[in-house]
Amino acid sequence: MLRAAAFAAAGLGPRLGSRLLSAAAIHAVPAPNQQPEVFYNKIFINNEWHDAVSKKTFPTINPSTGEVICQVAEGDKEDVDRAVKAARAAFQLGSPWRRMDASERGHLLNRLADLIERDRTYLAALETLDNGKPYLVSYLTDLALVLKCIRYYAGWADKYHGKTVPMDGDFFSYTRHEPVGVCGQIIPWNFPLLMQAWKLSPALATGNVIVMKVAEQTPLTALYVANLVKEAGFPPGVVNIVPGFGSTAGAAIASHEDVDKVAFTGSTEVGHHIQVSAGRSNLKRVTLELGGKSPNIIMSDADMDWAVEQAHSALFFNQGQCCCAGSRVFVQEDVYAEFVERSVIRAKSRVVGNPFDNQTEQGPQVDETQFKKILGYIKSGKEEGAKLMCGGGAAADRGYFVQPTVFGDVQDGMTIAKDEIFGPVMSILKFKTIEEVIRRANNSKYGLAAGVFTKDLDKANYLSQALQAGTVWINCYNIFGPQMPFGGYKMSGHGREMGEYGLQTYTEVKSVVVKVPQKNS
Repeated sequence: MLRAAAFAAAGLGPRLGSRLLSAAAIHAVPAPNQQPEVFYNKIFINNEWHDAVSKKTFPTINPSTGEVICQVAEGDKEDVDRAVKAARAAFQLGSPWRRMDASERGHLLNRLADLIERDRTYLAALETLDNGKPYLVSYLTDLALVLKCIRYYAGWADKYHGKTVPMDGDFFSYTRHEPVGVCGQIIPWNFPLLMQAWKLSPALATGNVIVMKVAEQTPLTALYVANLVKEAGFPPGVVNIVPGFGSTAGAAIASHEDVDKVAFTGSTEVGHHIQVSAGRSNLKRVTLELGGKSPNIIMSDADMDWAVEQAHSALFFNQGQCCCAGSRVFVQEDVYAEFVERSVIRAKSRVVGNPFDNQTEQGPQVDETQFKKILGYIKSGKEEGAKLMCGGGAAADRGYFVQPTVFGDVQDGMTIAKDEIFGPVMSILKFKTIEEVIRRANNSKYGLAAGVFTKDLDKANYLSQALQAGTVWINCYNIFGPQMPFGGYKMSGHGREMGEYGLQTYTEVKSVVVKVPQKNS
């Protein structure tokens, strides 16, 4: 689905975006190779490729067919130990990386972005093959945002620094922003390339070294980028990438005594385990971007055409596999019936199918586990009394396709209104007053994002202040840019990624006080 995120990435205005993309932008997208060759499927340590110490491998699956794409080296604790050792060596005082000028770090990041742009068509096709998202989304949205993110942080490399401080007495005092050190990074499967860029870029801009665990469902594009890291000229050991499972490789990173920080994007359940492991080991710094059950509030004065389309995109974009998906749609009672009717019509028109077809809006879910989980939630919704308005089942005979599904008459206590489904299931709830919807929207353990649709600026401002969420979109949804921070309240995590705020979690602030004979203003 190209609307909100895609035309934002392409720099197009929201009113004209979908029309322009359907013509000019889409026409300009190169045709993909629907069976891209896999060049890298091993572990990347010290700018070299390695088999797993155990020699074990695991299959990565094409979710459109359920067939194996290839086998990938299965890293575990021993491989993480080797990667951490390489990263620590690259971070030693006097190493090429530690002595490199900050501006040169920015140059390397820009070169990495140039190489990704050179191979954009291949990477988009590989992302679609391994993840299942439509190729147009991979190319126009994900890759566009990857390039913007890396280039944004390249610009920060020599601009994020300490300051001199006018301390009392005869002292020269200043602060330094120093890299944290060895950063463990664990990325999810829903936006493999983009989440890799979100993690790599600020860490490298500030001079850290990295051990990254990529999702076992979607390892292929991250491993290809590893080779581009080497081609760009980053010294050995600065970036190390270990494919593997969360319970082994991921757990080894979280509990490792020589990892200084861990950054994780994924489920709240796993985030709990990482927080505990970090505390039980060396009290490593932790940033977490976790789950969400984001409210999307449609006031009765909203532009109905726009609200329906944006609410559709807010939920169904990326097959519903977004941590910030607008999965609780609160609609004011005066327009509830009209909104439900229009949303059902829109969902029924959504094109589900081959992700390499330019007409496709929705590809398969990422794997069989997610596919079955979503169908289980749909069953729960029906059993608990929600009204199934459309969809509700598998959308194909093979692969992990789910029909776009809309539930009406959803109540706050229903499972589909509380749990993060992470799939194409829209739950629509009715409300009367603004105070009521604030209370109900905030009555969740999550607080990642929220949306508000209204023509009344006073209502928009009031709601933006009242909602407990890290991001509030007004009359839009899923609008991202590297300049704006992203992160959650409550059990949606802590810390922020993106923007200047995203640099803070990758640096230590050191105070230096020097005795001088005499200080003058």
